[in-house]
Amino acid sequence: MRAVVARAAGGPEVLESVDLPDPEPGPGRLLVRVEAAGVNFIDTYRRAGVYPMEYPHVVGVEGAGVVVEVGAEVRGFAPGDRVAWHDAAGSYAELALVPAAGAVRVPDALDLETAAALPLQGMTAHYLVASTFEVGPGHDVLLHAGAGGVGLLATQLATARGGRVVTTVSSPEKAALSREAGAAHTIDYAAMDDLTAELPAAVRRLTDGAGVHVVYDGVGRATFDASLDSLRPRGTLVLFGGASGQVPPFDPQRLNTGGSLYLTRPTLAHYTATRSEIEWRAGEVLGLAADGDLDVRVGAAYPLAEAAAAHTALEGRATTGKVLLLP
Repeated sequence: MRAVVARAAGGPEVLESVDLPDPEPGPGRLLVRVEAAGVNFIDTYRRAGVYPMEYPHVVGVEGAGVVVEVGAEVRGFAPGDRVAWHDAAGSYAELALVPAAGAVRVPDALDLETAAALPLQGMTAHYLVASTFEVGPGHDVLLHAGAGGVGLLATQLATARGGRVVTTVSSPEKAALSREAGAAHTIDYAAMDDLTAELPAAVRRLTDGAGVHVVYDGVGRATFDASLDSLRPRGTLVLFGGASGQVPPFDPQRLNTGGSLYLTRPTLAHYTATRSEIEWRAGEVLGLAADGDLDVRVGAAYPLAEAAAAHTALEGRATTGKVLLLP
């Protein structure tokens, strides 16, 4: 099979398309022919060495495809089943070994490319607005990178729960996409000379000086200070990623002086820790997409061999919605 490996920690140039032996499913595993693999920031963190990894390794964790073979001790899946997954190492490949415990069935009404765009970013958006901070009627929400994969999905989910969503974007085109997803207001932070001062001021103008109840921040270093200063007293900053770099250590006293603020750094693994939770989150987002109630934007799809170009585009903020690799 063809697969994409990271030869060593580094930039996109370390990614290489190679021939590898076809894998065989061990106990509890599904052998799946990959129809589409999701490209995510976690892949870039592992490629770059931000998250410790062994090298070389086959990149990718997310995708959708058709079951070819099931390993021993697998129940509930059979060859021919259409499945999607969010945590199967080595998904940038023609064939992937997927833990049956983390695989979910794809509704008949949903194509596999769309399904591949949803497990990681869709369940992330779901846990953010349904669990980490439960958005409800009357809540003001600030969401960074509103035209990104998580941003577009989380905007729709938060709006459906009654929240008023303000997003940050980096271009008029991305602002239009964000508004189409339901954002009440968009803020172009690329036009700001001093993000840390200007963004909170813009947010407070939109909230009658109060600030927002919650900030969902997947950008990290570049937006962290502005995010804290955009909150109302007892507001919550949900720092769920570091697309611009990791946030350096800071004095917790800032949470006090900012108004008894809350800060959490969640990760999807802790919100999909049980089979029932995976089925709940994946079932809701896949079901909404299948019913036409959740718009899933695939902003770019690259051939498997062009994984380096996909990583370059993602890290360069040149993408909107979901980025896929097609074996």
